[in-house]
Amino acid sequence: MRVLTDYPERIIELDAVYLGKKPDDRSPKSYEIEQLRVQQGYGLLKLSDLHDRNDAESVRGLFVMVKTEDAIPLDDDEIYLFQLIGMEVYFEDGVLLGTLSEVLETGANDVYIVKSRRYGEVLIPATEETILETDPDTNRMTVRLPEGLLPE
Repeated sequence: MRVLTDYPERIIELDAVYLGKKPDDRSPKSYEIEQLRVQQGYGLLKLSDLHDRNDAESVRGLFVMVKTEDAIPLDDDEIYLFQLIGMEVYFEDGVLLGTLSEVLETGANDVYIVKSRRYGEVLIPATEETILETDPDTNRMTVRLPEGLLPE
């Protein structure tokens, strides 16, 4: 699994995790945690009821989630990465760009991948100059893109 947390070792402290098709899946399946190993940004997680490679393949691509109350508390100006996935991204003039589909952690700054009907896949640097507002309550992000970022 690709690790989308700054504290992957925290997962082993929990009794269970949940696997779902998307971060806001309303009916994820619960699994007890048996073992976790993290290396180079990826995790190997041994879960109850998954006994062999075929079982593991059946959950490939699913999101591993924890209950919100089990997550590491954030500062007031922070949000969880999972809250970004599926967020609608708008230009500052209110025109819809697309939907945020993935977050790439590059080291210098994150890069948001936005799926746009008009522009296809757009890579947006997650910088203060580019991301003007992020509101998880309205599921909305407002951006100011640098010139040349979008195809003509």
